[in-house]
Amino acid sequence: QVHLVESGGGSVQPGGSLTLSCEVSGNRPPNYCLAWFRQAPGKEREGVAYIDNHGTTFYASSVKGRFTISNDNAENALYLQMNTLDVEDTAMYYCAAADRVVGLLYRLCDLKERTYDTWGQGTHVTVTS
Repeated sequence: QVHLVESGGGSVQPGGSLTLSCEVSGNRPPNYCLAWFRQAPGKEREGVAYIDNHGTTFYASSVKGRFTISNDNAENALYLQMNTLDVEDTAMYYCAAADRVVGLLYRLCDLKERTYDTWGQGTHVTVTS
């Protein structure tokens, strides 16, 4: 069972940067998806970025070019480097994990909530002047 704990949230001015961290503990499966999601007030949770066990990454169009997801296996940590932040990036940010192997099926990673079965408690990011 994987356990996730996010940190690094806070308040930042528009145009600023912030790096979120997610401690990944427990028995990480060898084939996995790790992702960041976010939920703004009054909105549904949306996928931000994922990274798989091969290091392949994918970003939502709203953050592509501004955010970078990375994974440090030695440190058992997942990161989200966020640059050029906008007020629209204000949200609770969650990290999530999924085993790519389900029965005989080897899944591709994606940014659908239903793909992920392990979630952290979230860390809040506020972008305000």
